[in-house]
Amino acid sequence: MVAPQARWSALLEMLTREGRIEVEAAADALRVSAATIRRDLDELARQQMVTRTHGGAVINAIAYDLPLRYKAARNAPEKERIADAAAGLVKAGAVVGLNGGTTTTSVARALATRPELSREGAGPSLTVVTNALNIANELAVRRHMKLVVTGGVARTASYELTGPLATEVLEQITLDHVFIGVDAIDVRHGATARDEGEAGINRALALCAEQVVVVADSSKLGRRAFARICPVEDVHVLVTDKAAGPELTEPFAAAGVEIVRA
Repeated sequence: MVAPQARWSALLEMLTREGRIEVEAAADALRVSAATIRRDLDELARQQMVTRTHGGAVINAIAYDLPLRYKAARNAPEKERIADAAAGLVKAGAVVGLNGGTTTTSVARALATRPELSREGAGPSLTVVTNALNIANELAVRRHMKLVVTGGVARTASYELTGPLATEVLEQITLDHVFIGVDAIDVRHGATARDEGEAGINRALALCAEQVVVVADSSKLGRRAFARICPVEDVHVLVTDKAAGPELTEPFAAAGVEIVRA
């Protein structure tokens, strides 16, 4: 039996690709009954993710930026490998920045469980600065970590704090590394996000970091989104998955970005 959240995620993926779905076709694709799909679509409509139509549903404009609980299943194994590789760049005592997103959430978990960083000592073995409420929630219980959370206004789609209350905090600190999850990245437009508020806080994180690391699976490469985070010249390392072939990574390497495939 497929869990409801897994079905909802699959339905939203179909809607993102096609724009609309029919109950019978979705039932066949997911191998469940039409009645189950109707209940799932009714629930997604209640959450304002879709609009029900006769015999199916269409995606809402609001759902272009799916909440993390639905995004988490996308390319999950690749994101875990990317996160492990990214966490390997960090040494004990470092100050690390993390923006919101499923890949950076995986980086946070990888950092929290690295043996050399999780030993209890006289002081914290790692300082983490984040504007992501879900990451802060997971790391708050880690005694070996010093956690700093920016202020700001929470976005329901990504759990990120944005706005001047967030950026003002970042103007007062410095970071050794920042790990930035993006909606897209290419050589011409750099790292980009769909939401201008998220792009602004991500830009502020990048500006106060010694090393900027973009963590992005291959589906994000060679693409662009609405709002620029930073130009590619400001990116030091790109950690991606092994599906990213030379045609995707060589332009970044030519621009001086170190490529790590996980």
